[in-house]
Amino acid sequence: MAVYLVSTWVVKSEKQEQFMPVWRKFLRYIKENPEKTKELKSTKLFKQTFGGIAGAYVELAEFDNLKDCEKFYGRLSEDEGWTKIDQEFMLLIEPATLSTNVWNLVT
Repeated sequence: MAVYLVSTWVVKSEKQEQFMPVWRKFLRYIKENPEKTKELKSTKLFKQTFGGIAGAYVELAEFDNLKDCEKFYGRLSEDEGWTKIDQEFMLLIEPATLSTNVWNLVT
């Protein structure tokens, strides 16, 4: 049964220009490190237009199950390259807006 990790955040207004290069660095890391990111089936980034917080970003990361999600983040939390990208990301967002939820596919 598929599991989706759904994260939302708002990028600081003065950091908008820096955000997409960091996002592309994240995607490049995934592509260049398939052995470290094998559990991640897909990831998509959306920008909220209406409702909720306009301009918020929403990421959907797809895994086969919750155990694979845990393996993925457990492995990457110990990886220096990933940690560096994550630190860059955290400097760009409003920390109080970061939210992560897990969704299970029903049908």
